[in-house]
Amino acid sequence: MSSATPRKGFWQAVDERIGITALEYQVPEHAQGLGYSLGAVTLVSFIVLVITGIWLGQFYNPMPATAHNSVQYILTTAPAGFFARNLHYWAANAMLLTALLHMLRVLYSGAYKRPREANWLVGVALLALTVGLVFTGTALKWDQEGYEGIAHNLATANLLGGLGTWFSPSFSASIPTLTRLYIAHVSILPILLALTFAVHALLIKLHGLAPNALADRNATTRATAHEPSHATFLEHLGAAGLYSLIGLGLLVFLATVVPAQLGPAAVTGVEITKPWWMFLPIFAVENFVGLSGLLWASIAIFVALALVPLLDRSPYLHPSRRRAILIAYGALTLLVIALGIYAKLAPGAAHIGMGG
Repeated sequence: MSSATPRKGFWQAVDERIGITALEYQVPEHAQGLGYSLGAVTLVSFIVLVITGIWLGQFYNPMPATAHNSVQYILTTAPAGFFARNLHYWAANAMLLTALLHMLRVLYSGAYKRPREANWLVGVALLALTVGLVFTGTALKWDQEGYEGIAHNLATANLLGGLGTWFSPSFSASIPTLTRLYIAHVSILPILLALTFAVHALLIKLHGLAPNALADRNATTRATAHEPSHATFLEHLGAAGLYSLIGLGLLVFLATVVPAQLGPAAVTGVEITKPWWMFLPIFAVENFVGLSGLLWASIAIFVALALVPLLDRSPYLHPSRRRAILIAYGALTLLVIALGIYAKLAPGAAHIGMGG
């Protein structure tokens, strides 16, 4: 006669199979704040984009002759189309904004220092993929702004020569550029971003959350690597989840009361629109030096970001011990913001010989 095995609780049974308690490792107490949760908020914005994008994809036709009309159909006729499109729009803004704020926090706190240099570079790649997602998304509307965006894309491809072949209409005579950008938007870029984020998350697990840069002026990366912990990663996820829930509520509010705009159908031969806020600084550089400014300014920004771990190799974390790098990149940030404001206020300009 065998003794009865005691029944385990539901959560204990789940944990036994998928190992939830493996996430209960210790993390620094300061990681419970909003600054250390921005990455999670960015991820939630991406998940919202995937879910709403799947729904919008049921009604969108990525052919130039029908794309604009299909977006109008989404806004006026498709079930939940108006709300889904607005939520998609605001989630895209939130994803890029929180990604930028996350990188600024990492820069300020010195979380790119040894041994986290590789994860900083992975973060730069994630930012580049996010910008790619936003750009391709703006083009898919196929209104005047979207059309001019693709025109810039094609003109830049010509500047790149052979390196820009994929972006050129000559790459595939049977598939329009708009359709190929749609494929990139819904499959290539999301897959690359998900894989890159997986590497990002694995590196965070390997090195742990970054130490508190403000705790000790003389602290180094080595000295603070074993900072006392009073919280677990599960608790960190709970705090990040709360901030994400608040952010989701804000997105739903904006999607309800501030609808995304759809411009008129594209008219060829004119250049009269300005891009989204995230591309305005590049637009300003184009005003000064022409179309080549789009290419070289974009390259310069990402090269400058990639160089951060190389330029600041000291072991100190406190901002007062890293004034030079913070002043330099603070000035760069202010310059980018100033260029964006200038582009927003300045008259439009033709950059690609389209007239207008």
